[in-house]
Amino acid sequence: MNEAHRQGEYRIRFDWGLVGAEAVAPGVDVAVVVDVLSFSTTVSVALDIGTEVIPYRWDDGGAADAARRAGAALAVGRSQAGDDGISLSPGTLRSASPSPKRLVLPSPNGSTIAAALADRAGHCVAACLRNAPAVAEWIAHHAPGATVAVVAAGERWPDGALRPAVEDLWGAGYVLDRLGAGEASSGSSPEARAAVAAWRAITTDVPDTLRDCASGRELIAAGYTGDVEIAAEAAASRSVPLLHDGVFVCGE
Repeated sequence: MNEAHRQGEYRIRFDWGLVGAEAVAPGVDVAVVVDVLSFSTTVSVALDIGTEVIPYRWDDGGAADAARRAGAALAVGRSQAGDDGISLSPGTLRSASPSPKRLVLPSPNGSTIAAALADRAGHCVAACLRNAPAVAEWIAHHAPGATVAVVAAGERWPDGALRPAVEDLWGAGYVLDRLGAGEASSGSSPEARAAVAAWRAITTDVPDTLRDCASGRELIAAGYTGDVEIAAEAAASRSVPLLHDGVFVCGE
């Protein structure tokens, strides 16, 4: 890989997707995975209600076995969840009764990236619009001066190629802004500063902007308006999902 793509001369970095994560995150003190619609939003909701989350690669095929071994519930695809099942949709966790103690959560983007980074960064954290300030505060408190890589998960085109998803750019920018990455003097890369600028452009109208973006419109058209509404709850959660031994738990 071209060394320039690793952003190694910068303390605060930003890139996209699994390949971008593999470029900028290995060896950093903290890697932050952002998948607003909906992996990291669902993880934040889970921790809010006391459910720990095991991220799992989407196409592995062994998620059910992993859930059995961990004594965990298994999140299924949105269309498979039915009226009382748990899926990648954060609303299904809020309505689950009782809430599971642990949940295996496969997703094609955020979960896959988090699983890949589990042993490649000092800490791996999941962030979204709901908990971006809490994540930034945790980093500032527990790892002052840390090298940080923020990764926007993105979505997938039908051919499997990365589709940069603007909601993940906003979520990443929110974390980066709270880390003080908006200025060149902060030690942040131009890529990180661009993410901050994108976030600042929508701060006064987050719910409407999220509904109007391509991923928001896609979910609303499919009947998942609630997912978009939950994802737009900016700064509503104080949960900091920290990946520990393959499980997202609340960072202390």
